[in-house]
Amino acid sequence: MHIVLAVACIVLAVVALVKCLPKNADMFFVQNKRTKGFWTGMTGGAVVLTLIGFLGIGPFGLLFLLAGACMASVYLADVNPAVSGKPDSF
Repeated sequence: MHIVLAVACIVLAVVALVKCLPKNADMFFVQNKRTKGFWTGMTGGAVVLTLIGFLGIGPFGLLFLLAGACMASVYLADVNPAVSGKPDSF
């Protein structure tokens, strides 16, 4: 069960990083989000945290997994739709 959760968190973090990299840096400013560098660092940090959690380095493996998943989820749920340049569906 722990391995399934860890793999899901790693995939979530990698998807967030891959979606962040090709975005136009100006869209972050236009949509009043933090800079592209901030979000690239945040999603990259999420990948690192989930990998540390997966490898079980230290006593806080599950905490690192969940922290990385939360960081990636914030990007995917809030920032990515805003900077994609697509109009809202509502």
